[in-house]
Amino acid sequence: MNEIATKDKFDLRSLPIGIFDSGVGGLTVYRALHNRLPNERFIYLGDTARVPYGTKSLATVERYALENAQFLASLGIKMLVVACNTASALALPQIRAQIGLDVVGVIGPGGRKAVEIIGGEAPRIGVIATEATVASNAYADRIHDACDKAQILQQACPLFVPLAEEGWTDAPETNSIAQKYLSVFDEFKPEAVVLGCTHYPILKQVIQQTVGENVKLVDSGEATADEVVELLHDKGLDNRNVVSGSRQLCDDLDHFFVTDATERFARVAERFLGAKPMKLEAVEVPGIDQPVI
Repeated sequence: MNEIATKDKFDLRSLPIGIFDSGVGGLTVYRALHNRLPNERFIYLGDTARVPYGTKSLATVERYALENAQFLASLGIKMLVVACNTASALALPQIRAQIGLDVVGVIGPGGRKAVEIIGGEAPRIGVIATEATVASNAYADRIHDACDKAQILQQACPLFVPLAEEGWTDAPETNSIAQKYLSVFDEFKPEAVVLGCTHYPILKQVIQQTVGENVKLVDSGEATADEVVELLHDKGLDNRNVVSGSRQLCDDLDHFFVTDATERFARVAERFLGAKPMKLEAVEVPGIDQPVI
């Protein structure tokens, strides 16, 4: 039996929340969770040695996701957040079946939030994401689960990822690329656009300017944080030990692991969050059949 399952609820409350992503994009989800849950601690795993997941097969994504989930579970967490859109689209059922913890992905919360903020019988919702996430139709499926008459138009924006990582948030090239990608929405006239990749909130300003100020942008990371808050409360797992002092992003209460390129991760984290992780380690994630040493 998982060691965590033998602990009483009081002990579980003090455990950290695990987060994994294929790389650095999930840091925007970490930020949203950190801002909403100042009493919680977080363990983040960026699988930077095997990024990107979007070009991998279903079987490979499932295997990587399960290995990441099991690694974090072995460290003692009370909940797992899958911050990777590709893993959320393709591997959530397998993770939930095998990990023995509450698991929250980013796609369901983002889709539900878009329907909620618009309302009406047939909301017009745009989705921008990576090619793999668009091809999976995961956002469209979750939006239709929440509102079967929703009108949806999806657009892949693959170049937004390197632009975000380079910090080119207001470069002329970024504006031109945004215009090219997002012109697909000119006739559709969405009432909301879901930012279906964890990198995209870094480019929120240029995206908003391009689609128009009247279009609501839905940050899937923030929507996920909202649902994690509710789930922790409903399960009685929220940490009730108030953290003394003011929590800072990437402070020494949170632990970050990467599978490669530690220095680059730290640089991008500083661009995304304004701070480098104080506790950052390189780690080799064991295979599914390998023990955690």
